[in-house]
Parts: sequence; structure tokens; C-alpha cells
Amino acid sequence: MTGATSRGNAARRLRQLRLLAHVAWRNAQDDPALLAVQAVRRLPLRARTRASGLVLRDDATDPSLRQALGYFLADRPAEVRSLLAQVSPRTAAGRRLAAELAVQVGQALGDDAPASALARAAWSRGDLTAALEVLEGASGGAARRQHARLTSDRRTMTPGFRLPVPNAPSAAARVRDGRDGGSRAPAYGSGSGPRVLHLLTNSVPRTSSGYALRSHSILRAQRAAGIEVEAVTRLGYPVTIGLPGALESEVVDGITYRRLVPGRMAPTIEERLSQTVEMLLPHVERFRPTAIHTTTHFPNALVAQAVSEATGVPWVYEVRGQLEKTWLASRPAGEQAAALQSERFRLCHDKETEMSLAADHVVVLSEALRRDLVERGVPAGSISVMPNAVDEGLLSATVAARDARRALGLPADGFWVGTVSSLVAYEGIDVLVDAVALLRARGLDVRCAVVGDGTARPALQAQVDRLGLSGVVVLPGRVDRTEAAAWHRALDVFVVPRQDVDVCRTVTPLKPIEAMAAGRPVVASDLPALAEIVAVPGTGLLARPEDAQDLATRLQTLLDDEPLRRRLGDAGRAFAATRTWQGLAARYRNLYEHLGSDR
Repeated sequence: MTGATSRGNAARRLRQLRLLAHVAWRNAQDDPALLAVQAVRRLPLRARTRASGLVLRDDATDPSLRQALGYFLADRPAEVRSLLAQVSPRTAAGRRLAAELAVQVGQALGDDAPASALARAAWSRGDLTAALEVLEGASGGAARRQHARLTSDRRTMTPGFRLPVPNAPSAAARVRDGRDGGSRAPAYGSGSGPRVLHLLTNSVPRTSSGYALRSHSILRAQRAAGIEVEAVTRLGYPVTIGLPGALESEVVDGITYRRLVPGRMAPTIEERLSQTVEMLLPHVERFRPTAIHTTTHFPNALVAQAVSEATGVPWVYEVRGQLEKTWLASRPAGEQAAALQSERFRLCHDKETEMSLAADHVVVLSEALRRDLVERGVPAGSISVMPNAVDEGLLSATVAARDARRALGLPADGFWVGTVSSLVAYEGIDVLVDAVALLRARGLDVRCAVVGDGTARPALQAQVDRLGLSGVVVLPGRVDRTEAAAWHRALDVFVVPRQDVDVCRTVTPLKPIEAMAAGRPVVASDLPALAEIVAVPGTGLLARPEDAQDLATRLQTLLDDEPLRRRLGDAGRAFAATRTWQGLAARYRNLYEHLGSDR
């Protein structure tokens, strides 16, 4: 390493540390209690569990704020709510922490709670106007800054809001839209194939979510199909998630990921999105794409829209989920009816619709999601279904479930069901655990593996312990993406027990297709987005959502009928063969080649 390179790396690390310190300082200045709660929430599961044990290690029986914090670390919201109802902190700092914990677990606040917490509670309920009104009556710089941030948040959600377009469009853009009297110019890229710049929320190797893995699979397949690709991640990532030291450009499996890391991030969402546009434009001018491809949610779309207008490059909006429905599913059951009518739900719903209408083309993951957008007024001809898919290499691997279990250190015997998923409430994993308990009560040797992590994991572990299923239901946590396929093969049946909520009716998960590629039958909740990959191609069975008895019946049907399992598994492998990333890349290429032809 040369001296200049070493100095450059040192300067980069220093800039990133300064950014992280600035964000932390600003949060500490405005609301130290919120910063503390956010910091412990971001700890890895193992660290949170260890910290929770330390906080709760004494044998005190009197309810205390310390105990509430310990249970919060352990992701046990019911215990937190119970304790907060019994404690009365004596200090101002204690009252602020108690109020913040109450907001995080959905506990009602008293009128004497700090204005910042009252505003966040109203915002979390979807009452954006009430949140701003609370802060308008509060004094102090922190309240003014919070008011400015939330006002900006609401403004970006409002239909009709657009980011300002930079004033100096390139000569190519002026020619392209005829502003200089010239004829329509060809798109930026040169050569025979499309050049696509992807704007992403996060990416591998820093994030291993389903979102990041789908993005990486698409990029790899597009590159293999002759499409020149690069990706740029959101402003500040990955420094703002606590990972300083990342290179400004990282190459993973031949895919280049560019990072937009400024020296300082603006305080409001509007300013940060404009900052993103300014930092993204040089990458557009350098890479000269024929298309910009971004994904939900609408802040990404606002950036892509502004860059498109500045450069004339058409843009694609990939709708992988629906923000308002995901938020609705996260609300407590007793509050969902009110949340459905809330200001937040309405604004997000209308804003996402607006951005889908503004894009040159829309990509969705399922026919159910396509129908939803058509009902919102998005022209059917401007929507393409690009479902979750698998790598062709998964189709060639044939491993017996018993052998796969031995390789993972699991008992080879028994009938193994399970899933690989984010562990959140709407995935319905608790229903799967109840179904396993019912089958074992019938004397059947049914076992279960639930692979993944999330806020629902502590409750699931408590449920397993309560039902006496320890050692029968295993929860190995999140595994590396290269190891997930081994868990699919270890199961006799893959289960998708999602709840009947709107987000699950339209969005299909990635993992069932990977299980099908392994030749495993699927049992899924009878919801439109799942029925189109299970019932229609005949890859498994459907069960009534949130009905453990019906799920147990479907699982027992497969346990008792090995030929049926084999037929469904074969059908699943054949279906997965029609949904490969390599096959989708050809369809993406066709989309990009015709994109913007009617602009």
C-alpha cells in the first residue's frame, strides 16, 4: 500500500467516523432517551440477550424501570408494559426513559409525559397532525428541531410533493427532450446493451436481508445477461447503521456497490433526499446509464424521479412491498382498525400510488400486487411481474432430507417441518409451533426448525418452552446466505404460515421458491400471493391462515402420504425451474431496451 493510498484510507475512515459521531451527537442532543433505546435495539441478538441477563440478574421482586429495560432488551413487550404500569420514576431522566420505552412497546402515555415522547406516540399511531400539534406547544430547541423533522417527513408523504430538480441538466438531457431544438438523442449508454444504475436502500455484504439478497441476485443475473450494471446505496449507508470503515466502492461477486457517504447529513428528510440527488448525479454522469432502477419505498422513487428529470434517463420503480400495509401489520391487533383510517396510512398509500404512476415502468413481485396497483389506477401495460426466483445451481442439487439433517448436526429421524424467515408477528410462526404441538400430542414424531431472527423470536422461544417443545423445535437464528439452502434441504415440508393481513395478501416471500428448488413441498396460508405459487402450479397445500388445527391437518396429510410429498416436491422443482434469476434477466433486458420509447 502506497503512502498516498494509506492517507486516503485514513481520511475516508475519519470522515465516516465524523459522520457517525455527528449523527449520534445530534440524537443525543435532541433526545438522549431515544438514542439509548435505539442503540440497544440495534445490538445483535446475542449481545441483547447477554445484556438483558445482566440487567435482570438480581432477584429483586419489586417492579423497577431497570427490570422494564431488561425485558425490553429481551424483546418481551408484554412484560415491559406490565412493569411500566407499576413504576413511577423519581428522576427526570428516568421519566424520559420510561416514556420512550412506553412508546416503543405501544403503552399509553400520560399527559405529563415529555412532549418528544407524546409526539412520537401520536406519530406511531398514524396521527401526524396531532404529533406536530404537541410539539408546537413545547418549548426548547429540541422540540423545534423535532417539529421541523416531522413536518418534513409529512411533506414528503404528501401527494404532489417532488424534489427540486438540479438547475443545470446535461447537454445530453437538453437534446433528449428537445429543449435545444435538436432531435431526440439516444440514451446515455453506448454499445449494444443496456446500462442500468440501481438505487438501493441497502446491500450485501453489509446487510443480508431478503431485500439485499434479491437485489444481489438480480444484479448478478443481469450482468451475466450482458447488461452493464452498478448499484448505489442510500445516503450515509452503511455508516448510519453503525458500520464505519466501508469502502466508497465495494465489489461483491463482480457487482460494484457505490456508497454515498457525505461529511455531514442534513437534518430533515427533504434535505437528505436532495443531498442524495446531488451525490448521485456524478455517478449518473460517469456511468452514463440507459435506465435508473430503484425499489420501494417512495423516498427512493423521489430521488430517481428528480435524477431522471435532470438527465432525461428513464426510471423503473420496483414495488417489492407496500409501506402502509407493512406499517399496519406492525400495529397491535386492537389498533389496526384505527390505523387503517389514519392520516399516515392514507398519505403513504396515496404517495406510493403517485410514484408508481410517475415511473416509466413498474416492476412487482406477484400477480396479486399487480392487481392491487391496477385497482389504484396504474395502467396494466406499464407493470411487469418479476417474481422472486432462484439460482439455476439450486435446481441441480439433490440431497435427501435425512442426509442434510446429519450435515447440520440435527437428528436424522422424525418428520421435519419448518421455515426460513424473518421472525416478525405477521409471519405467523407461532401458529406453526402450535401445529407441531398438536401433531406431537397425536403421537407423531414431528419436529420443527425455524431459521431466522427478528422481534418475534423471544416470544417464540417462550412458546416453545411453555409447550415443552425444547429440543423438538429448534431456532438456530439467522444463518449465512450460503447456509440457508442446507436448511431447506433438511426439511421434509417447508411452511409459510403467514397471517391474513394485507401485506401478506400481495407480497410473496423469496424462501418458498428456494425450498421448491430443493424439491420440498410447501404448505402455506391460503392468501392470494401464496396461492399463486402453491395452489396454481400444484407445489403444495394451502391451510386456513391463523388456524393451527387446519395447518396440522395439512402437515399430517403429507406425513401420511409419501407419494404425495414426492409429487408435490417434483412439481415444486419444475415450477422453480421456470423462475430463475437467469430467466428473469432476459425479461429485464427486454424491459430496459424498450424503456422510455414513448417518453
